[in-house]
Amino acid sequence: MSRRTGINALRGLSVAVLCAATLAACTPADQDRLTRDAARAAITPVLVDRFPGVPVAPAVDCIVDNANSRELLSLAADSITGPTANTVELVTNIVSRPDTLNCLLANGLPALL
Repeated sequence: MSRRTGINALRGLSVAVLCAATLAACTPADQDRLTRDAARAAITPVLVDRFPGVPVAPAVDCIVDNANSRELLSLAADSITGPTANTVELVTNIVSRPDTLNCLLANGLPALL
């Protein structure tokens, strides 16, 4: 492992430990909000990359609102390391759900469909 890779891995681990400690000190409502905010941070670059010029904030809300807790935690973890192929797959799966599609249509975002 190169020195640079080791430093980046150490930084990632440090951020993960800090996030875990922060979440442990929060109320359940705060934990949920922080998880959702972190998930939004992972979803946004995926949508910006796939749909340039489309307002993504309402779409991100639809995706977060229709993700289950396991998916939100996975997306939140991806916000630390950056989006991966797994992030794109997860976002695509959530977008394909009927409730998410209805949310996107209700928010005037047919370009994402």
